[in-house]
Amino acid sequence: MILKIPKKLQRWSKIAIVSSSWWWIWAYPSRYNNWIKQLKEQFWVEIIEMENAKKDPEFVYNNPKKRAEDLMNAFLDPNIDAIFSSIWWDDSIRILPYIDFDVIKNNPKIYMGYSDSTITNFICYKAWIRSYYWPSIMAWFGENWWMFEYMIESVEKTLFSNEIIWEIKPNTSWWTNEFLDWWNPENLNIKRKLNPNTWWRFIQWSWIVEWELLWWCVDVFYFMWWTEIWPDKDEWKWKILFIETSEENISEDNLERILRTMWIQWILENLNWIIVGRAQNEKNYDNSLLKIINWEFWLYNLPIITNMDFGHTDPVFVLPIWAKMTLDFDNKKVFINESWVL
Repeated sequence: MILKIPKKLQRWSKIAIVSSSWWWIWAYPSRYNNWIKQLKEQFWVEIIEMENAKKDPEFVYNNPKKRAEDLMNAFLDPNIDAIFSSIWWDDSIRILPYIDFDVIKNNPKIYMGYSDSTITNFICYKAWIRSYYWPSIMAWFGENWWMFEYMIESVEKTLFSNEIIWEIKPNTSWWTNEFLDWWNPENLNIKRKLNPNTWWRFIQWSWIVEWELLWWCVDVFYFMWWTEIWPDKDEWKWKILFIETSEENISEDNLERILRTMWIQWILENLNWIIVGRAQNEKNYDNSLLKIINWEFWLYNLPIITNMDFGHTDPVFVLPIWAKMTLDFDNKKVFINESWVL
């Protein structure tokens, strides 16, 4: 099977909004309107709200089939160029029984989301089309005051350009993990507290390595175990695994249990390297990673980078499934080897 790569976006591209998991648009209209303004003015795109994207909480929760229909209709509509997730939550897996993989496979286009949208990313993986992780509508595109320049640049390079991107560079400016209550519209006028830059941590390395990305939000990992969208052990061979933790900030013990489950599925042994995003509460998982990967399973040559500029913090860079990347540990650099869109 050949991977299908979506076409790039351009001015006046039409972007569909889907709510595969929760009803945040309904709950926070002021934040949604702020996002609409920023996305339109920054990227010059048109917005198409799918039929059920703004429905009330009870309807969205009780109708996973309708949520799946929105996703299928967005792929089927020839006028839609990309599909963005509205937000995350925890029950996207309920749309899986209603997915038509042939619809996605035969109508490749950009899908982007994060966190619980990992489910839809792996649905796209099952259909053999490239999808993209980060950002979502209600979070990064709806930033207080304006979006972070680091994220804007990443979106433009990865989705609006088909030129090869050579190096993903660390964010050298400020970052934030502050949450201001979304129920209060006045908070949109308050800039979030910024923290001094923290650098990527190269905690284990051996040589220059290259291969393709697979990923998820680690909190969503067990939602997909033993389902039809979970890759078998051979599909992990020589892949780059990237993981992030959600705003729930799982414990080190839980992360270790998940990693052990990966090992028992012959996943860890097949990987080429691991990259880990910055935790929202600045929790350091380095010791847990080394405990499992080195001390328990003796994978001393598996390269690991942590505290990278993605996760449930701001700003982030975009990552695509199945994109070839090169990791140069000697010079502490990460390179992209191909364009991410056609």
